[in-house]
Amino acid sequence: MSTEWAVVITVLIAVFGLAFVVGRLMSMRAGMLKGADAAADVDTSDLGLSGTGPTIVHFSAVWCGPCAAVRKVVNQVCAELPSVAHVEIDMDANPAAARRLSVLSLPTTLIFDADGRPRYRTTGVPRAADLRSALEPLLA
Repeated sequence: MSTEWAVVITVLIAVFGLAFVVGRLMSMRAGMLKGADAAADVDTSDLGLSGTGPTIVHFSAVWCGPCAAVRKVVNQVCAELPSVAHVEIDMDANPAAARRLSVLSLPTTLIFDADGRPRYRTTGVPRAADLRSALEPLLA
């Protein structure tokens, strides 16, 4: 009987350990900017993108807690880089835009260049420094 319990406890420890490692890996990736498919033929005419500079598009929802943190980071970056526009889209109010841009989770943030092409995207809360470093080449 004690051998069976030892096996059960060992299996439980292994499962919890694996879940912890997978969770850490997923949380480390959250907020990291990735290059977006710039060649994607997506209709962005109704998003309100700036035609004179880059635009940060941030998908959110009223019920999304981390979305408030993204809003704060994006507002900070836009205050530091005034030629960068910011558009927040409520995913519940505009699900068509979310589908067109393949937004599967919240918060999702995309950076578009002045020509309306998607250049970067991230899920989760991005760091302000990462947003700035992605935007600065688009401002040149």
